[in-house]
Amino acid sequence: MSHDDEPERYRAGQTALLATVEELEPLVGHWRRRFDSSASAGVPAHVTVLFPFLDIDRITNTVVGDLEILIGAHSPFTVRFEECRRFPDVLYLAPTPDQPFRALTEEIAKRWPEAPPYEGQFTEVIPHLTIAHGQQPAIFEELQAELADQLPATTTISSVSLFVSDGHRWRRHTEFSMLR
Repeated sequence: MSHDDEPERYRAGQTALLATVEELEPLVGHWRRRFDSSASAGVPAHVTVLFPFLDIDRITNTVVGDLEILIGAHSPFTVRFEECRRFPDVLYLAPTPDQPFRALTEEIAKRWPEAPPYEGQFTEVIPHLTIAHGQQPAIFEELQAELADQLPATTTISSVSLFVSDGHRWRRHTEFSMLR
């Protein structure tokens, strides 16, 4: 199913804080473009830190400054994607360690309690890199088998980016570097 057939998933002005992992695009990009609508909407391979974040009209210089300080207090870290896992409707790569992602999410959500992760619909936020969602189990199994031979993949997370939606496409608005 193409993105055009789907109900609108994102609102104009909606934002997300994402740890992008462009280095993994050769591994997962073609699958994401076929089976994850965020990829066709312009979002690179990533682990979500906080979605949805504050609407773009609430992203002031103060918010940007606070994010720079908060994210800048973290050190870059190396993460390995060793295996595929599933939520009921999602196939994803699990990052190891996932604690640095959890720490970022918790700190940002604590600073902006009006922006709970996934609007508060999950008791635990599990860091993940979505490969496919809303597919038949057979497709998940096929992708999992294809990817098994190509894992593990390792990358360094050294920034978090604020992405903003215009209702159809996402674009990088600001990148926040971690302490070097």
